[in-house]
Amino acid sequence: HFVQVAEFLHRVVQAALRIQQVSGPKLKDFAEALGSDAEVAGIRQEVKSFAMQFEFPGVADAAALRALCDASAAGNATTAPRPPPARADESDSLTLTRMCMTHTRSAGLTLLLEALQSSVKEIARAVRKAGIADLVGLAGANNASGDDVKKLDVLSNEIMIAELTKSHQTAVIISEEEEEPVIVPQRYSGEFIVATDPLDGSSNVDCNVSTGTIFAIWRRTRPRGTPVHEEEYLQAGDAMVCAGYCMYGSATDLVLCYGHGVHRFTLDPSLGEFIHVNGNLSIPANPKAIYSVNEGNFKTWPEATQRAVNSFKFNKPKPYTARYVGSMVSDVHRTLLYGGIYMYPADKKSGKGKLRILYEAMPMALLVEQAGGIASTGTQRILDLRPAAVHDRCPVVIGCSRDVQRFLSFMQ
Repeated sequence: HFVQVAEFLHRVVQAALRIQQVSGPKLKDFAEALGSDAEVAGIRQEVKSFAMQFEFPGVADAAALRALCDASAAGNATTAPRPPPARADESDSLTLTRMCMTHTRSAGLTLLLEALQSSVKEIARAVRKAGIADLVGLAGANNASGDDVKKLDVLSNEIMIAELTKSHQTAVIISEEEEEPVIVPQRYSGEFIVATDPLDGSSNVDCNVSTGTIFAIWRRTRPRGTPVHEEEYLQAGDAMVCAGYCMYGSATDLVLCYGHGVHRFTLDPSLGEFIHVNGNLSIPANPKAIYSVNEGNFKTWPEATQRAVNSFKFNKPKPYTARYVGSMVSDVHRTLLYGGIYMYPADKKSGKGKLRILYEAMPMALLVEQAGGIASTGTQRILDLRPAAVHDRCPVVIGCSRDVQRFLSFMQ
């Protein structure tokens, strides 16, 4: 009953917001906007008197105003022009909250995703205001993974922890910016465990390159309200109930999977809601020939990795196109939409790879596999891994099956 009532109320609110969005200014506002030009003085007066009795939404230009005035003079208000009917996507927008309630029928997961939505909206706003609000630059510290911390890293982490804690659905929060797992106080504790990189690619913030947030969700294996044990937040990737990322670029896109395929949502700023734009997202059957890797590390790679990358670089008859943003969210997003392969292999400096298992490798692996691709460390399936510590790392090779299988053939 809770889910049904919540879904109903959510749709009522969305309908009200949509009506407000498409209704347009009132007639008398248009009359004031016409100014005092002699040519339109008569129309101004006619509109003002007419607007005292009726208000027609959606009147967008002078021609429509003249038609209204003619109708008023003839005493026939019923012939006044009406706005065109709303398109299907305007009158029935499928939001993330509504879709989650419909598909999962889980009040807890719906409330948790609502908290995550609030988090990424706040982070998106902070990213867009970074230069104005003096949020660029370093915060003067290193995070749990040894990376330099940006000011936006700190703010994003605080936003994420606050929202997830107050959702009353989270028991443990694992963040790239926190040395130890954050155990939620008992009065707020819930049934889920969330691992997150609050701001992936933050090193690109100062030069205005796309960044993102990555998250993965597990369900507790012990009863809600009991003390949390380490094995509960070090589960295998196959135990995830939901995973996704939000990318802050020209648009704010949220891509996630919760057992019903991969879905893509885009933030509608006028509504403040994530609107469903792609269902059952899958890597194209005829993927583009794109490889993505930081070739600056080429000399530090094992010989097998060098040969694998060169097979794409010097492919015959036409070499693959190189695309590398340096933000995992952006590179994986492109791979999901276009195909190709994304690699962050182990090297002499990082023998176990650089990307963290719980909040980078595993959530992206689930999304790619659900979209029809392959996610591997180069030697085993990423989702089969079980980390020994919250910040454990692994090599990452993910993408369309054609290219990942080609890479793996060099590892044998």
